[in-house]
Amino acid sequence: MRSVLLWVPVWVVRLCALVGWVATAVACAWLLGVAPTPQPWNGPLVWGAVAAGCAVVRALALWGLRVPAAVAWWRRRRRNGVSLSKERHSDRPGRRWGRWADWEDVHELSFPGHEIWIKLRTAAVWLLVAFSSGAMFVGLLTGSEPGGRAETLRDAGAEVSSATVVERPAAVRADVDDEDVVQGYSSRLVVSVAGGPERLTVKGAYTAEKPREGTEVDVMWARSATRLGGFVDEGRDLPTIAAGRWKAFPDSELGGMMLFAFILLAVVFGGVLTPVFTLVAGADDLQELAWSPLAQTVRAALTAAVFLGWRPLLLGEQPQVAELLFAGGGFFLVFLVYVFTSVRSLG
Repeated sequence: MRSVLLWVPVWVVRLCALVGWVATAVACAWLLGVAPTPQPWNGPLVWGAVAAGCAVVRALALWGLRVPAAVAWWRRRRRNGVSLSKERHSDRPGRRWGRWADWEDVHELSFPGHEIWIKLRTAAVWLLVAFSSGAMFVGLLTGSEPGGRAETLRDAGAEVSSATVVERPAAVRADVDDEDVVQGYSSRLVVSVAGGPERLTVKGAYTAEKPREGTEVDVMWARSATRLGGFVDEGRDLPTIAAGRWKAFPDSELGGMMLFAFILLAVVFGGVLTPVFTLVAGADDLQELAWSPLAQTVRAALTAAVFLGWRPLLLGEQPQVAELLFAGGGFFLVFLVYVFTSVRSLG
């Protein structure tokens, strides 16, 4: 009976880890625009929910594994008449995860040839961390902004047309980078839309070149709500936005920048952190980390928080401040928490 009570949660932990890894990979691949679809984006939402659920269940199962051993430890100490406070203060300072590690021999839970398996498992986790961090960073910057002007026009039935600037642009401002190199121009335009209104106001128009009277631009506007004005942004894929779709790497300057950022994050996280935390750390330390209820609870809480933060963005809703913080900082929080919970395995 005790064997059954032990191995049921053991296999729950293993299966949740596998399913959670796959679900996270699928959700992030979908988030990168492998299959761009109109909002709500139910695909990554469902897979993200599976990943978060598996992380939480896995953490609970790990705590459940400690219950029989904790009870036995308590009874043994009481029977031997050892002071619990004295025992607690006599712990060796070098223990990585406290007395929990003494309650079960986590190495007995390994498969044959466990050292190779543990190393491969750890490498897979860090590669997923690199991939998911890059996907969240790119998805946040290239996805649509709930409640923005472009999305308001889209909800009103937007279309994209060629237009001509018919007045001298106003409030022209150059957008420069940290090295004072001009990246583009923001301005207020009045345009004449082909097959549409002769005068349409566009506030906050972004163009790569300085606009002038007679300049040709693509404008997104709503035929049923011309009072909303138009939307011009030469750094974004307007037809994709108007159709209520999204992709991570559009055919624009922003798309090229996001592809570079994704590759950079993936190379830095995957190419540096994976070998550091896989090859430098010992297999015994990695095994203790993988079966540590404390460390995995912290990671599960992060996974659930990031999923809840992304939920309104995936549904096309306006997120609350807390949700926006976890969505916007998700890629950095994943990096920070996984490094924090893994650094002791290097000792």
